[in-house]
Amino acid sequence: MEIANSNMAPEPVGSYPHARKVGNLLFLSGVGPRKRGSKEIPGVTLDENRNIVAYDLETQCHAVFQNVRYILEASGSRWENLVDVTVYLTNMKKDFPVFNKIYAQYFPNPETQPCRTTVEVNALPTPIAIELKCVATI
Repeated sequence: MEIANSNMAPEPVGSYPHARKVGNLLFLSGVGPRKRGSKEIPGVTLDENRNIVAYDLETQCHAVFQNVRYILEASGSRWENLVDVTVYLTNMKKDFPVFNKIYAQYFPNPETQPCRTTVEVNALPTPIAIELKCVATI
């Protein structure tokens, strides 16, 4: 097993790598929309106590997908090699339609779309509304 990290994706918020290679598979740790080197979260407005005041899921989705690409490319894989995506949303009722529309733009061909599971969670480790967990081939 080999650890893979990207110098473009945001730093992990805990003790884990961006990804781990096992054979010809690449397992990504949870990926959110943060930008590398910054605590700022695209599409999120926080109050003075770092509580979410408002968020734009569309902006967060594009940032998450970009971060996944950074990790895939740094690990010797690519977007088209994704085989499984688990999506964590903090508000399924409000955000699923927006997410589903944007996801379809990134995976327009049904014959090459990865498997996908979408679940609602009460909270994520940072004040974000979406996180992805992905598996790809190398």
